[in-house]
Amino acid sequence: MNKVSSSTKDKLRKVSTATIATCLFKKGLKNQFIQDVKPLKLGKPIMVGDAYTLRYIPAREDLNPISVFKDPKHLQRVAIEECPEGAVLVIDSRKDARAASAGSILATRLMLRGVAGLVTDGGFRDSAEIADLNFSSYHNRPSAPTNLTLHQAIAINEPIGCGDVAVFPNDIIVGDDDGVMVIPSEIADDVADECLQMTLFEEYVIEKVQNGQSIIGLYPLVDDSIKTDFEKWKKVKI
Repeated sequence: MNKVSSSTKDKLRKVSTATIATCLFKKGLKNQFIQDVKPLKLGKPIMVGDAYTLRYIPAREDLNPISVFKDPKHLQRVAIEECPEGAVLVIDSRKDARAASAGSILATRLMLRGVAGLVTDGGFRDSAEIADLNFSSYHNRPSAPTNLTLHQAIAINEPIGCGDVAVFPNDIIVGDDDGVMVIPSEIADDVADECLQMTLFEEYVIEKVQNGQSIIGLYPLVDDSIKTDFEKWKKVKI
């Protein structure tokens, strides 16, 4: 997997998941939006980071008593301590929010270690506390029971499924108020550049629509006279 540059990540912090979704659709990727996952609190900065993954399987009672947390090599604990600075910890909880994927203590530890965010297709306990952290977090819904009741940590930093999307280590994870997109690392540079241009055009469109212009010929841009006007507008803006 490619390592994506900090400059590309900075570009992605300036674009929306909606724009990324359209860009990826143009490239033939239709299923990159993690389903049924939402931010615990709206209005936080756009989350961008390399995917670092944790996978759960259904818990087996004889292998998953609460005493397993005493093991310093327990994979959930290892993931919290080894998730790299600037990465996003993505948890495959099999879309099962009946037991928590993590809680506020683990989220706080990730935050203080400089991790960029936390995503699960399950739920979090202590969700109100996590929401108030200076930390991006996304889940399906709140869930009080410990993960041990239903989830068994089985693997770290290998391909997973999260909310019906394949997530590979070092894919780029972008989250905003709409949800979370997964960008394959191999195309992240091109996506970032294209999305910046798309965002610039969307700013132009919004300005024109707010001034009363029809969207016909404007959005999508098929009118040559509007194309000429856009190019002039860009020169002023850039």
